[in-house]
Amino acid sequence: MKKGILIAIASVALFSCQQEKTAFVNNEKLIEEYQERIDIEEKYKVKVEALTKKKDSIGKTLQEEGMSLQAKGANLSQEKQQELYGPFMQKRQFLQQQLQQEEQVMAQQSQSEIDGLLKKIDDAIVAHGEANSYTYIFGKNKVGSVQYGAAKNDITKTILDNLNKTYSETK
Repeated sequence: MKKGILIAIASVALFSCQQEKTAFVNNEKLIEEYQERIDIEEKYKVKVEALTKKKDSIGKTLQEEGMSLQAKGANLSQEKQQELYGPFMQKRQFLQQQLQQEEQVMAQQSQSEIDGLLKKIDDAIVAHGEANSYTYIFGKNKVGSVQYGAAKNDITKTILDNLNKTYSETK
């Protein structure tokens, strides 16, 4: 009977000493150093520059065309000026709408890629947690849920390395 109680107490003590395995990930560092994010950013930087050049070129052309029309219409009646400027104003409005649409499409594409990237990161963290028997993996950031974490519990580099390796293999 005493042995049974002793074994029960020892078992309870042993099980109560087992701790949950936890770690944290520095979210900012993970996103900042993830090569796919860097590539996406570079891709859209090039696209934004190209669109900006296009907008500048169209703007310059429209300005020159407007000044030319203004010079032609300077001595015309109000009614004739409206006839002269009407098609130009429609063209200008159409081009502005077209450029705005291109910006919106680019923003949607960018957001879609970023959303996909964030899902990959989340999936990688979950997979790492499951593969390494973590009970919790916390996210650390400036406003963070982890104010401090021992360096030994920081798995950011491991996850970042896995993400970058997987990304480079699929490139």
